[in-house]
Amino acid sequence: MREVASQFAPVERLRVAVHTADPQRRLALGKIIAEAGHLVVEMQDLADVVLADGDAPAGETRRLIALGGADQGLPGLLPRDANPDQIDAAIRAVASGLIVRLPDAGDTGFTAMRESEAHALLTPREHDVMAALAEGLTNKAIARRLNISLHTVKFHVESLFRKLGARTRTEAVAKAAERRRDETITL
Repeated sequence: MREVASQFAPVERLRVAVHTADPQRRLALGKIIAEAGHLVVEMQDLADVVLADGDAPAGETRRLIALGGADQGLPGLLPRDANPDQIDAAIRAVASGLIVRLPDAGDTGFTAMRESEAHALLTPREHDVMAALAEGLTNKAIARRLNISLHTVKFHVESLFRKLGARTRTEAVAKAAERRRDETITL
């Protein structure tokens, strides 16, 4: 895969600093970084990315990937046992300004919004998409009916799943109906 990728785009050599208190772990991570074609640098140098074993070092302002860390606010968060390909991909992605997370084994969908956000209003277009979902229309049929692209339909469906805490279309329709019932004011 790397050979094919290198034919189409030059592989950028990034400067990566390793932060860990364990000298053995530092050597192992340094080897992974070097084998991926990157340059291992000391913390005081100007690194493009910092790879931390565990939580981030205090005051670190550079782009950081934590292996086994718990800080969800970091640009990169991988399990401590991430493989070399995952580490290399994360280094390249974080250096490019992307956020990297590996899905948890038990995480199979969107999580519900916090209670403070649960009453976030659906947009008018999301209402249109939800009505079409309730009719059982496919994404393609929804796109035709609403005169929008298939990509836009998928975006709205994912947004509905996220806002409603649903994992399937059926669950989204049921939760929207329940929400509508809860928000109805009876006089």
